[in-house]
Amino acid sequence: MDPSLSDRGHLLTEQANPASQALDQLSPLELVDLFNQEDQHCLAAVAQAREAIAQAIEYAAQAIAQGGRLFYIGAGTSGRLGVLDAAECPPTFCSDPEQVQGILAGGSAAMFRSSEGLEDRAEDGAVAIAEYQIGPRDFILGITAGGTTPYVHGALEAARSAGAKTGFLACVPADQVAIAVDVDIRVPVGPEILAGSTRLKAGTVTKMVLNQISTGAMVRIGKVYGNRMVDVAVTNRKLEDRALRILSDLLSIDRQQAAALLGANERSVKQALLQHWTGLEPAEAAALLTEHQGHLRAAVTAFSSLR
Repeated sequence: MDPSLSDRGHLLTEQANPASQALDQLSPLELVDLFNQEDQHCLAAVAQAREAIAQAIEYAAQAIAQGGRLFYIGAGTSGRLGVLDAAECPPTFCSDPEQVQGILAGGSAAMFRSSEGLEDRAEDGAVAIAEYQIGPRDFILGITAGGTTPYVHGALEAARSAGAKTGFLACVPADQVAIAVDVDIRVPVGPEILAGSTRLKAGTVTKMVLNQISTGAMVRIGKVYGNRMVDVAVTNRKLEDRALRILSDLLSIDRQQAAALLGANERSVKQALLQHWTGLEPAEAAALLTEHQGHLRAAVTAFSSLR
């Protein structure tokens, strides 16, 4: 990384925001209004990065479909947001926890206690790539609001050397921090209300992008039917209620019938739908889903074409 970046004052994320110069004099309501005003930049930034985000979705879906993994890697707030997004995938999509993972500088302890000093070690990023055995089937997205985090740069360099697809997500323009990756996502949201506090707009826009990448990838690999999370993990009352409502709505049956259907299909909403629509035995429905890599619509279409 360019040694000149040790002075980070020129970075967009480090500059002072003219709109918040009187921040310490504002009333609570004035603070809220200013936050709302500044957060409008997040939507615009994501919209401008639409093509790069779409490419990241495709890389992530390809990685998972071929038995690889999607990794987020970062330090501080950026890394924590990656861990959060990864942790949300299994309960939402019943995905294997190995398929989407977050790597945080400092490990799990850094989720709850500041260890930002660890972000300055590029070699630690490279070590993480080796520890997770990241290779050609994987896609790794480095996240760094200001774009300069050595830990992330070291990780991406090692990932590229290992043959993995690489992506970069930052809130500064490419002319401030350049990097060689397969997909470069830039979402510059301007200076923060509290100068340099990138857990604010930068954090918000980062989570927005990660939401799109992980959800988009799961849609692409067949975890969704229409706009329903048909691979939902039925692990608590809320999720069981959601599963029953999906079955009731899509099949026009009552909750008691939906519960019986769900129970007969190992509490798999996707399998229950296929079994009901085809009349197959549960084991046959499960086999048909497996044959079509878990894509419910493809399985239904294939069955219908044989009738």
